[in-house]
Amino acid sequence: MAYLWTVIDFLFSVYQFMVIAYVLMSWVPQMRDTAIGQLLERLVEPYLAPFRRFIPTLGFIDISPIVALIALSLAKDGLRALILMVI
Repeated sequence: MAYLWTVIDFLFSVYQFMVIAYVLMSWVPQMRDTAIGQLLERLVEPYLAPFRRFIPTLGFIDISPIVALIALSLAKDGLRALILMVI
């Protein structure tokens, strides 16, 4: 079971870094036109879209990625608790 949690934790961490990279790419608009930028957009934007729909921007600051990262962290902790209950 420890191996399963290690893999799940790794996948959550990779996805968190993908979200952070995608958000940082918004500072350099040409980055989103690259192959990596388009790949990140296809993988991350479906996750961020519901948060952007419900959380308004504060001036020029979009806080929805912060809320999305917090939700992802809570989902990881919840999944860990479920796995520990099964063991």
